[in-house]
Amino acid sequence: MLPVSRDTLLRVVRGYAPRDRPRVHVIGIDDWAWKRGQRYGSIICDLERRRIVDLLPDREPVTIEGWLARHPEVRVISRDRGGGYGQAATRAAPQAVQVADRWHLMENASAALLEAVRRSMRPVRAALGSNVIDPALLTHAERLQHEGYLRREEAYRVIRSLAQAGTPIKEIVRRTGRSRKLVREIVRGGGGDVFRCRSNLLEPHLAWLDTKWAAGCRNGAELWRRLQASGFRGSLRVVAEWATRRRRAESVGSERLRKPPSARVLSRLLLSERDRLTKDEAITLARIERGVPDLVSARDLVDRFHRMVRDRDPAVLPALIGDLVASILASFGKGIAADRAAVTAALVEPWSNGQTEGQITKLKLVKRQMYGRAKLDLLCARLTAPA
Repeated sequence: MLPVSRDTLLRVVRGYAPRDRPRVHVIGIDDWAWKRGQRYGSIICDLERRRIVDLLPDREPVTIEGWLARHPEVRVISRDRGGGYGQAATRAAPQAVQVADRWHLMENASAALLEAVRRSMRPVRAALGSNVIDPALLTHAERLQHEGYLRREEAYRVIRSLAQAGTPIKEIVRRTGRSRKLVREIVRGGGGDVFRCRSNLLEPHLAWLDTKWAAGCRNGAELWRRLQASGFRGSLRVVAEWATRRRRAESVGSERLRKPPSARVLSRLLLSERDRLTKDEAITLARIERGVPDLVSARDLVDRFHRMVRDRDPAVLPALIGDLVASILASFGKGIAADRAAVTAALVEPWSNGQTEGQITKLKLVKRQMYGRAKLDLLCARLTAPA
């Protein structure tokens, strides 16, 4: 019932924005999405007072340097391991101690192991005994998928041969017509994933299906109806494809097509405690450990890195960096070496960027409540105004 317009109320809110920013000594800085994947801003938090200090319109190093130049009192900067914030802090605030976020350090190590598993899928597949595919065991849909896989493998082989001959990436892109991102990934050792038969919802029901098949029920539609009665939510096609493959496997006289676990599943198994694995998972992991010893070494290095971060033990960092650089996790090790000062500070300083992540969650909530009126000045007014 107030006789004012919404624009008037917004002007009143903007008036609450503090004119003078408080002096801050310990800050956390991170990016947040104006529009995910397209446009990002930066948030700066006072970690001592647990408050948002300022919002910046982008995450460009020049913008960060300008803000830090106006606040020479900053002595600790907590950040993630993205290069932009570190470079800006080094140039504009050399007096400040940079602290890498501990959660991001552990996540980066796990991501490095996942990438190593992806690049090792060929030897993993050989170790699991699933490196030979019999097209006679494939359904029509899987055969189409397999043909596409073979075409991709041929294209990747051409890219690798050109790279080994010393052809620049730009020239490979021109000759093959592939994207620069894909070519760069193949040249760096990626693109080694294996052909995977179609995923489905039958995994929990395979033992039951084997029992019914052995009992003489060989009709896919009948098996599907019985599965539906027990709560199965998949389609008839899923069960029919399983029955077709099983029938062809029996006629050919060989095992059914074995599907190796995905790289993400394998990396999880490698990092899991042995007493938490099922019997099948333990057998799979034992085969991989015998056939691909490089992954065992990588797993041990990631475990050592995680233990170092949990125990806050910087004394083991120099030796660990050397071992990482000499392993299949060399890229991760070089990144840690380049950011060694911030990683060491993360192990001895009490600060982290967890509080900043929480403030970003608050920012997103306020931004969505404003239904498109979330301009930078209005966001700053709502988030930095005194309580």
